[in-house]
Amino acid sequence: MNWKHEIKAAWARIEDHVRQTPVLTCDGLGLGYPVELKLEQMQHTGSFKARGAFNTLLSGPVPQAGLVAASGGNHGAAVAFAARALGHAAHIFVPEMAGPSKIALIRETGAQLSVVSGEYANALAAAREFEDASGAMQIHAYDAPATVAGQGTCMAEWEEQGLQADTVLIAVGGGGLIAGALGWLQGARKVVAVEPQTSCALNAALAAGHPVDVEVSGVAANALGARRIGEICHDLAVEHGAQSVLVSDDAILAAQKALWRGLRQLVEPAGATALAALLGGAYTPEPDERVAVLVCGANLAPDPLG
Repeated sequence: MNWKHEIKAAWARIEDHVRQTPVLTCDGLGLGYPVELKLEQMQHTGSFKARGAFNTLLSGPVPQAGLVAASGGNHGAAVAFAARALGHAAHIFVPEMAGPSKIALIRETGAQLSVVSGEYANALAAAREFEDASGAMQIHAYDAPATVAGQGTCMAEWEEQGLQADTVLIAVGGGGLIAGALGWLQGARKVVAVEPQTSCALNAALAAGHPVDVEVSGVAANALGARRIGEICHDLAVEHGAQSVLVSDDAILAAQKALWRGLRQLVEPAGATALAALLGGAYTPEPDERVAVLVCGANLAPDPLG
């Protein structure tokens, strides 16, 4: 697949429906060197997921039965938001571990919502059953070309905004965001995949040579808790030599606090996971290496102002 072409086409489709999120260079995080940041947590519904949702809905016809999606929370909110904006019905399945704030965010869109016991994989199974029974169109959270192309517009936008970094650090759950970045960059910059130690589907797949099931837990599991990495992400990570590093929950929480204390940016643990690799030492850049971090999610649980 020509990912550059697909991402450019996605960008043309969705540019009137998504926000251009801000970027900044920060030297106040205690690292001793500047870091470029893209604040994608300021996207509609608090994550990059709106990009893939809008691209999918605008890429072809939507059946009368509407849409169905399984989500740890952020994808479901994005699909529900896009569906409402474009006049489609949506039914979202989330696991209990999504947490009350993300569940409330989905309910605010007016979408039908089913909360499923267990983890994301259980919600996905329920969503597939609903798809088969209803004829609704499934929007996969990460392992579908239209989703990946939509997420790739984030990196395309960042480069247009003047990204200078040699290396970009990106948090990984199911892999849609980093797959989009890899598809756009095509090896032009180094990409580092950052995962929690207790939810590391890409790291395990790279070690095994193919996607495998992993156990998921930890502070970021409701956003990064995919049991198996997407095939698209795995293939692009292998093709372009993405580096994989793991971070502890303590490092993620420390990065979350650093973003608040240093920049007054409130993000969920998943949104701080890529930065945790720098602050916690899982990734140490060379002395002259310019680094950037994609901050990707804002939906804290519990809602700090709820």
